Amino acid sequence: MNYLKKRILKDGQVFEGNVLKVDSFLNHQIDPMVMKEIEEELYAHYKDKGITKVLTIEASGIAPAIMMAAHLEVPMLFAKKSEPSTLSNQEKYSTLVHSYTKNVTSEVMISKQYLSKDDKVLIVDDFLANGEAALGLVDLVEQAGAKVVGVGICIEKSFQSGRQKLEERGLEVYSICRIASLENQTVTFLEDVKE
Repeated sequence: MNYLKKRILKDGQVFEGNVLKVDSFLNHQIDPMVMKEIEEELYAHYKDKGITKVLTIEASGIAPAIMMAAHLEVPMLFAKKSEPSTLSNQEKYSTLVHSYTKNVTSEVMISKQYLSKDDKVLIVDDFLANGEAALGLVDLVEQAGAKVVGVGICIEKSFQSGRQKLEERGLEVYSICRIASLENQTVTFLEDVKE
């Protein structure tokens, strides 16, 4: 069992509505050993894909994305949730993204300056649930005419529709941990489910 799974079982908290809280080691306070493991596993999977950019959405995807970008020696780009005064409508790609956990829809954007049609982009995020964040990032990449080479996820809620939506778009999804269920406040990993 990998270290991320061990930390989920030890310190993850399950809340009503299929919410898994991993704030103590993944997306508020960050355990560098968890990040190192995520980076190494994603790198092993994606190292030969010719990636030129790693893309995420602020804020929780930034830590694994920057680790991966550093290993690949390429820039990391994150979609912003609020528009800086230095970015005009003509200079940005933007899309709407609905957050499952926060139940809010936000406009996210990236500067046209940092993404071009020649880029091969790896999308990295902390969670995959319904796939809205990843699909929003795919939309930004497509607006630039660039190519998504894959979607790397730390924790996937496999009982929700995110993976299916991404695969239906022809995208490859690679997740470090795949959760089959959060029923009865218990985390069950997909590989532990008996067929």
